[in-house]
Amino acid sequence: MHHHNHDHSHEGHHHHKVSAADSASTAFIVGIVLNSAYVIVEAAMGFANHSMALLSDAGHNLGDVASLILSLLAFRLAKMKPSDSFTYGYKKSTILAALTNAVILLVSVGLLSYESVRQLMRPHPVEGGTMAIVAGIGIVVNFGSAFLFFKHKDKEMNTRGAYLHLMADALVSLGVVVAGIIMQYTHWYWLDGATSLGILLVILISTWSLLMGSLRLTLDAVPADIKKQEIEQAIVQMSGVQSIHHMHIWAMSTTENALTAHLIPDETLSFDEKIQLVHRIKHELQHFNIQHATIEMESSKTHCEEEACSHK
Repeated sequence: MHHHNHDHSHEGHHHHKVSAADSASTAFIVGIVLNSAYVIVEAAMGFANHSMALLSDAGHNLGDVASLILSLLAFRLAKMKPSDSFTYGYKKSTILAALTNAVILLVSVGLLSYESVRQLMRPHPVEGGTMAIVAGIGIVVNFGSAFLFFKHKDKEMNTRGAYLHLMADALVSLGVVVAGIIMQYTHWYWLDGATSLGILLVILISTWSLLMGSLRLTLDAVPADIKKQEIEQAIVQMSGVQSIHHMHIWAMSTTENALTAHLIPDETLSFDEKIQLVHRIKHELQHFNIQHATIEMESSKTHCEEEACSHK
């Protein structure tokens, strides 16, 4: 019963965090609308102008729109109550969305790379001035969107990700502006393909880590920012702990982690002291970014019997 209360108090703590994210979710909606509109304009101008750099930059911006939608989805899903069928709620769909986002981006990188190489080998005229103007608008859109997230950027991982993405986008657009201006005056049309390939490399590097990260989480691997050995050491060093084993750590979503473990407390502890110990451990785990912990207590005697059983 005592455990039950702990979970509820924690649930309350989490809801407070979500309400703080509410004002950030307005920033996400504005950011999504602004950037989506710009992607459409930039892609249309890229097609009309036969500019691979604009099309690749539009692809880069589209990746950001996807990550903004993903983050907004994470906020929305965090509010949905678990049901009898989905006892963890729907938080894990954020991992699925991240994986889908990565796959779509990698496919687009492949298609755009092929076209960019063709443009590099056999350059055709591109209106550099138009290219610079369109990318210049992109700088304004990206900086404007990044500014929306500025005050929230240190509070939450997804918001920080969105802020950094948009700032990086503004720099990429700046590169396209410079290439456009150079092409306008020098007619070095191969620069269009070269700029495009540079942008695609940026997308590839960021998407690769997104793909690997989301694949790891899909396979219930220990999240990259969590060190299992450090957690084990921290718990074993606590007074009242004899040993800890059968520890499992996995991601419930892109922002929340869970842990289960078997704990052998000192035999001298009373029942109430053992309950207090579990509370202390759960509190300590919060510092390791583990929000949901289930700890089963057992005596060293039952643990030995269990081990003997498993060896048969």
